[in-house]
Amino acid sequence: MRTLQNVSQNPSSSIFSHCLPPGLLSSPYLVVSGNAKPNASHLYIRLNIWFVVLCQMCILMPYLSLSCCMQEVQCGEKSGEALEALLSDLAEVSNSRERASKLFQWLIQPIPSKSFFRDTWEKKPVLIKRQNPDYYKGLFSTAEFDRILRQDDVQYGVNLDVTSYTNGKRETHNPPGRALPFTVWEFYESGCSLRMLNPQAFSSTVWSVLSILQEQFGSMAGANVYLTPPGTQGFAPHYDDIEAFVVQLEGKKHWRVYNPRSEDEVLPVVSSLNFSQSEIGKPILEVVLEAGDLLYFPRGFIHQGNCLPDAHSLHITVSSYQRNSWGNLLAKVVPAALEMAMEEDVDFRRGLPVDYLTYMGVQNSDKDPRRAQFLSRIEGLMKKLSTFAPVDAAVDQKARDYLHDCLPPMLTAEERASSVQGAPSRWEDGEAVDVGVTIRGQTRVRLIRSGIARLCSDGEAVWLYYTADNSRVYHKEAPKSVEIKAEQTDGMEFLIHAYPKFVTVGSLPCESAEDKVSLAELLFEKGLIHTAEPLQRS
Repeated sequence: MRTLQNVSQNPSSSIFSHCLPPGLLSSPYLVVSGNAKPNASHLYIRLNIWFVVLCQMCILMPYLSLSCCMQEVQCGEKSGEALEALLSDLAEVSNSRERASKLFQWLIQPIPSKSFFRDTWEKKPVLIKRQNPDYYKGLFSTAEFDRILRQDDVQYGVNLDVTSYTNGKRETHNPPGRALPFTVWEFYESGCSLRMLNPQAFSSTVWSVLSILQEQFGSMAGANVYLTPPGTQGFAPHYDDIEAFVVQLEGKKHWRVYNPRSEDEVLPVVSSLNFSQSEIGKPILEVVLEAGDLLYFPRGFIHQGNCLPDAHSLHITVSSYQRNSWGNLLAKVVPAALEMAMEEDVDFRRGLPVDYLTYMGVQNSDKDPRRAQFLSRIEGLMKKLSTFAPVDAAVDQKARDYLHDCLPPMLTAEERASSVQGAPSRWEDGEAVDVGVTIRGQTRVRLIRSGIARLCSDGEAVWLYYTADNSRVYHKEAPKSVEIKAEQTDGMEFLIHAYPKFVTVGSLPCESAEDKVSLAELLFEKGLIHTAEPLQRS
């Protein structure tokens, strides 16, 4: 039986006004703009909405389908400007965590994000039908796809896959070398799908969106772009190991989504191989996504999409939460805990019974009474093991991995002007010049982003890991870190926890004024902090 979810909300922030239906009364399926007041037309709309809802309830669908507007909704901006205006407004939000929350709310509008994470995340698919083809316009387009092919070094198998799925057979057609426009569009004309594997490396808009969203998830946010010719399918049914947000940008695509086949395939650790149609059963959701629509499904839900004969399809899949489970954390905790237990507790070092091979193992009878005693001993040691678990150290390991995965922050104009990127030039008229720019005790500073850096200890030294120098290409660079002196660690912690407030360099709890200034200079030069006002030449 289908479950309906109440998604009423009252967005007061002007950030959402660019893409909200103006003047609609708040309801479980519609979103009211800031100053809307009830009137007869609103009541008429609500009655029509509830009629649609009641009709939908008669259709047996085990997934959640939301229609954020039953009429054409204008974004209030010309083509491609709505997202640009949204990102411009977000640049004025000083707290990067709040910025991420607002951008995610825009992505899944009209579902409140708290409701989404409570009721839907990792649990079930969600379909949002907008009837507004311009909602995501400006994020990516076929024109930008073509521009990237012409201007950038796009490599087959690294940045682009050419695929097909016909008669139940999935094939990849990647030739070696650079993907040049002439050849790529020949593949497309012959019925092949094109998958751009890392559009954030080429598109500043996709980079901006993902670099913001990664703070919402606390996990790397990635993306693939899929361009499919009319009447074709590029991929076989399969499930993924990521949480997927399918954003339809152009044209339309017919999607089918299936439940995990067994409990073992719920929230899987790795993606599946390709399935045949006979292996996957009946879909729990079958829908045609049109431009402006969004489809979310958790990892483990099998899916396949094909183009209808009358339209091409361009969509971008935003993904996150790969290898970010409790099990992934415990994989770091348990080996370290066992190492500590072996060092500190003699019970873990005592020898096994001399005859344990005669009654343990799959070849031996499970009726031997000695087995119960053996398993009881194992259970006791496992309970003891938890007391040695270095959870904080393991979380720091996960944090280091996350920072290595992350995109570098895309700075706003204000952040560039007040950071090392906007500092006065040190090379003028063919020679190095002392520009006289200095950080002083009264200089006010803060981190560029909430999650830009993490303080970790390896037992011998304290290191600051950070994302500022990361590449837009996944793991192209080694993890970035810098050693922090013992007398400066308190100052670094103070800066981290002070965010988003600006604090004076002189207020850092370091041992000396020199330590305070040198720490601030180090962080400024690494691109990790910016000043409340741009530094000027003295």
